[in-house]
Amino acid sequence: MDGDALALVRASLPRLSAAEARVAEVILGDPTLVVDLAITDLARVCRTSLSTVARFAQSLGYSGYRELRVECARAVTRAQAQQERFGFDDAVIDLEDTAEAVVAKIAAQEVSAIEQTALAVDFAGIDRVASAVAAARHTELFGQGASALTAQDFRFKLARIGCSAGQSSDPHVAFASAALLSPGAVAIGISHSGETSETLRGLEIARATGATTVALTNAPESSITRLADVVLYTRARESPLRIAAMSSRIAQLALLDVLFVRVVQMRGGASAEPLRLTRDAVAPKRG
Repeated sequence: MDGDALALVRASLPRLSAAEARVAEVILGDPTLVVDLAITDLARVCRTSLSTVARFAQSLGYSGYRELRVECARAVTRAQAQQERFGFDDAVIDLEDTAEAVVAKIAAQEVSAIEQTALAVDFAGIDRVASAVAAARHTELFGQGASALTAQDFRFKLARIGCSAGQSSDPHVAFASAALLSPGAVAIGISHSGETSETLRGLEIARATGATTVALTNAPESSITRLADVVLYTRARESPLRIAAMSSRIAQLALLDVLFVRVVQMRGGASAEPLRLTRDAVAPKRG
């Protein structure tokens, strides 16, 4: 199964029953327990039944507890390799960390965000969105805060290849742009939490016009997923010391870079001349 088992466990928390949530919390607290314990022993640690543990594993998309154990073992191995690679035991940033430790931990978090997002990419979903954007009369992007920066970056990329694209951080402007979309247009809403009210409203308005709606989020079962024809997921975990969106932004940019390359490929030669013209326009003049 694609994706990181621990990321799937973490993402599942909002939709779990109380008993299943205890299983998830135990696993997240010490993933090695799943690797080391039989299902009967894990059920006892979680103060629940064998059937609850089995049902929890299946709710993540695994065939059963055995497959969950295998995937958790892989996740633990990757985490251990990352710790050895960057030279620390815990990637959580602490207020007392040195500059050297902060550099190592941020590098580890951002590398992990890209790697886990890449592991979980829905290839059919990416291509469905890329095909829609490549053929669209217009693509409108919605995002607030750090997600607005991601949206701006993708809008600029689309402009470089001659695709009509828009984005505004002003909600009123964004809503007005959404209302003017029509069938054949694409609306992309970007929200790490999947619950940003302005982004939800923009996508809701766009959906009513008949535009193809796309959500890019880190949160399965979030509100934005119910407004989208296609959902693309990142797999980023922010540090508790979250001064600003870091891992989430990096994961969004990486996934949209993949989408952009697929759009360029699908447009074929139609992208070549706009790329040349825009490159020449911004190139430094000599002499």
